[in-house]
This record gives sequence, structure tokens and C-alpha cells, in this order.
Amino acid sequence: MTLRTASRLGQIEPFYVMECAKEAARIAALPECDPACGGERMLLLHIGEPDFTAPPPVLRAAERCLRDGRTQYTPATGLPELREAIAGWYASRFGLVVDPGRVVVTAGASGALALACLALFEDGDEVLMPDPSYPCNRHFVAAAGARARLLPAGPQARFQPDAASVLAAWTPATRGVLLASPGNPTGTSIAPQVLGEIASAVRERGGVTLVDEIYLGLGYDERFAGSALAQGDDIVSINSFSKYFSMTGWRLGWLVLPPALVGAVERLAQNLYICPSVIAQRAALACFEPDSIAEYERRREEFRRRRDFIVPALGSVGLPVPVPPDGAFYAWADCSAHAASSWDLVFDLMRRAHVALTPGRDFGPAAAERYLRLSFASAMSELEETVERLRRTLAG
Repeated sequence: MTLRTASRLGQIEPFYVMECAKEAARIAALPECDPACGGERMLLLHIGEPDFTAPPPVLRAAERCLRDGRTQYTPATGLPELREAIAGWYASRFGLVVDPGRVVVTAGASGALALACLALFEDGDEVLMPDPSYPCNRHFVAAAGARARLLPAGPQARFQPDAASVLAAWTPATRGVLLASPGNPTGTSIAPQVLGEIASAVRERGGVTLVDEIYLGLGYDERFAGSALAQGDDIVSINSFSKYFSMTGWRLGWLVLPPALVGAVERLAQNLYICPSVIAQRAALACFEPDSIAEYERRREEFRRRRDFIVPALGSVGLPVPVPPDGAFYAWADCSAHAASSWDLVFDLMRRAHVALTPGRDFGPAAAERYLRLSFASAMSELEETVERLRRTLAG
């Protein structure tokens, strides 16, 4: 029997990094990667997951939640006290006054993006996005029936769009823009002035500006500090407890919405998943305790230290990073000196160097073959070993 699937699946491309992950797992299981057999283990720098996990206050809060049996449904928009804590974080960290009523806690940033796209986009709409950009973001647009239109942005533009490129691409079908700052895979942010110009241009055309800010807490350059929410109450911001707050598997995120959009998103959340995990929510309250914030800031400085090591180190082995990342934990490296295809090079490095990186194919067609992504979310010792293996392999 042939099962008919929805036509929208035709717009959802494979997540190519998962093919790389499968091959990395296959090679890692071979004797040549088993230290017990004298091999060298596979170094996994292809997935953007911090090596840090939730700090002790967060774990203790989750344990209390379970012990006390506080596991009933919450409102679809999240625990009121967590919405207030998130709003308080914007005030203390960025000097922004955010009404807690505009905050909607979600089942991960993925849930936040799905809700926002379903609430705002429909068949026939176009949404402008940068190329390169995180592939799942454009697939959320496609799942809502709209079409992501990619705007190529090279190193001279910090791999980010500006108002001129948005205006040049705008058509009657354009509904808005979906940006990311800091972005994945490049780790680059949009300067506040440029972001303001984009938001103004979109606003004047009756569009909507959505900004993926899941790496917002992991910034290393004051020139790019601050949330897109500073550009006006009509901005839709997507955020997460996964990256800065080290809670990847807890699947908890949030939206900050224009007031008029909160009711629509709440209605969707009620029907799609009722509420986010209550255990994750009660644990996340502890993220904002002073001891937790101090630990997160220590980790942010460690990520900065890793960045300051890996960027010049990659350049020394012929993998230059044309725009040093000012946030997140990714280095977007030019591999054209070693191969015509980043895809082929990544698979070759897995086999010969036992290092797993991410080829550019996932992030858009503009420079898919020229660039690869390295995640420096792993320990410094692994980064140092990675560089030595790359030096040995690429010189051979």
C-alpha cells in the first residue's frame, strides 16, 4: 500500500548534518577509533551542544519539583513566575523593560519558531532570510505553507543581510524577515543600527521582523550587545534555555511577542502541546539565581577563550575564518584551499583525521561548497587535539 504524504514535505530538505553524524558514529565504532585497541577516538565538533550541562541549582530545582509532586499542567503560556523571571533577565542584562505578558514559554525554541510561523505566515507568503542560516528555520517557514527566500550574504557583510538587501528583495508576496543574531553557522551578529534599519524598512512595508536570539547570552563583543527587542514592541524574538543556560535536552524556550499576537499564539499552543514541560519550567526558574548567573558568565568566558584559540588555529592549517564569531560557539571556515567541496572534505577528515565537522550544504546554497562549520562547544583539550589532527592530515 502506498501512503500519500502531505505535499508540504516536498519543501522540507534533509538535515544533511545527520548524514555526517551517522558516518561519524559508524567510523567511531571501528577498532581504529577505539583507544583500547590503540586507536584515536572520534572528535565530535559537528553538533552545536555545549559540553556544560545544567548547573547544580537547576538540578536541585528539578528534584524538588519531582519530590513535591508539582507536575500538573501549567498555563499554555508558561508559569507566570517564569515569565516574570525572563522579563527580569532582559532588564538586568540588557536594560530593557519587557512586559511579562508578552513572554510566552514554549516547548523549546523549535516550538517557539513553529508557533510564530503558524501564527504569521500562510500559503503564498515569502519570508526573507540570510544565506547562510540554520536550515530548520527555513523549514519552519515551509511547514506553515510559506516560502523562505534566501539572501546571499558574504564575509564583507558579516554573512548577515542589511536593509538594502531586504528592500531589493521585497516583493508583494513578502510577509517579513526571519533573522538570527548571533547566527548559526557563522557566529556573527547584526549590529544594532543595521538591525534597526532592517526593522524600520520591514515596518514601513507592513511586514513582521522575527529574530532568532537563542545565542543572545553568548556574546563576546560589546559592539553587538543587546536584544533585537530594543528596536520596538513589534519585534518577535525567539529564545531558548538550551545554549547560554545549558539545558539542551530539557526542551524549553520562549517568545517575546507584540501584545496583539500573544492571544493567537496562546491558542495555538493550547491545541498543539497544551503546555511546556512543567519540570523544565520549574527547573529553569533557578537559572536566574545569582549563583547560576555567575556560573553561566564563567562559562561564557570559557567559550570566549576557546574562540580566541580556535579561530587563529584554523587559519594556521589553511582553514581561515573570514569573520571571527562575536557570539555563539561556531567558526565558519573557508576550506577552498584544500577541496572544491566541503562535503567531500568533511567525510575525508572523518576517515583520515577522525574529526567530525559540518559541511556547508545545510546552511544554504550560496557558499555550500566553500565553507564548513566547527563547533567550539567542546573542551579546550579536544580543540587542541583537533587542530593537531587537522594539521597532520591536511599537510599530507
